[in-house]
Amino acid sequence: MKLYTRNGDDGETGLFGGTRVSKDAVRVEAYGTIDELNSALGLAGSACEFDELSNIITTIQPRLFDLGADLCTPCTSPAAANIGRIGEKHHQELERLIDSVCEPLEPMKHFILPGGCELAARLHLARTICRRAERSIVTLAKYEPIGEAVIPYVNRLSDLLFAMTRRANQLAGVADVPWHPEAGV
Repeated sequence: MKLYTRNGDDGETGLFGGTRVSKDAVRVEAYGTIDELNSALGLAGSACEFDELSNIITTIQPRLFDLGADLCTPCTSPAAANIGRIGEKHHQELERLIDSVCEPLEPMKHFILPGGCELAARLHLARTICRRAERSIVTLAKYEPIGEAVIPYVNRLSDLLFAMTRRANQLAGVADVPWHPEAGV
């Protein structure tokens, strides 16, 4: 099988089920941003020396492929029955992970700037991509039906990624970077 198909040379791509849409369609933007998030997590994972956090990343990455397939398959598609959908069990899993990651952390006393150790900075980047994906998915949901658990899943995932940034700094012995607002602004 060749890597190139030439099927997208006209600016369209195929969804699961065969429907062709423009590559700038809201649905394509949503699952494309999930793909970008998955790549950012791979980048974070490559800098991760802590099994606790590596294990979470390796748990999340396949779910992001599932989420991408979910978003790439309209609910009305004949192919919809052939894919797994993100469900309540998935965001409940994220809530358990958030609780586990937060348990050893000190309570937050201020807003935190992205940064700290390299792993935390990479996870902050993934978190911001996750938030952008969430915005894209919310936009998609205004125009087309999506699974009811998709938005809660992505919302919880950004929370988990934030918790992981703090845990990465803690494990590396690096303080979170506090935000000190400029007076009078």
